[in-house]
Amino acid sequence: MDERRAKGLSKFMSLLLRHRPQVAGLTLDEAGWVSVDDLLAGIQKQDNWSDMTRAELDHVVATNNKKRFEFSEDGIKIRARQGHSVKNVDLGLKPVRPPEVLFHGTVEKYLGNIRLQGLRKMRRQHVHLSADEATAINVGGRRGKPVILVVRAAEMSLAGHKFFLSNNGVWLTESVPTEFIGFPLRLGT
Repeated sequence: MDERRAKGLSKFMSLLLRHRPQVAGLTLDEAGWVSVDDLLAGIQKQDNWSDMTRAELDHVVATNNKKRFEFSEDGIKIRARQGHSVKNVDLGLKPVRPPEVLFHGTVEKYLGNIRLQGLRKMRRQHVHLSADEATAINVGGRRGKPVILVVRAAEMSLAGHKFFLSNNGVWLTESVPTEFIGFPLRLGT
């Protein structure tokens, strides 16, 4: 499978498994799972993907650089690991103690709102944070020149905020108030 096709399929799967399953006639269960057979049938109904195979689906799940998707233990179901805007999906994650700091990648144009309101989940279920700066740079760089925010996660946890760790290493929390965010001192350097 060529990389361009894999990337396109990954984006389409993200749409279906995180945001708009109805586009392919799918319904996610309460934990975000859908039958692999139903997902394949729904994708194959789309003009651009009528020739898509199970092998291509397996390739995208195995090679996606962010490990966005996972199969159930029996391989019968598939879901997105986090990032849902679909309401009432409970991934079954348990609260865990975060490291001292976590990172959030963004771009300069959002800093004003973040300084006023903190990091908010917007339409998703959680704010996404990274354990390392390199990942945050990659995430922020998708929309332009990245700006990295340092989140004092251990302090937040002590103040009662809950953190969750998805199976692909993305840290999740409900929101990050501004008092726990370290903003860059200067931009453009």
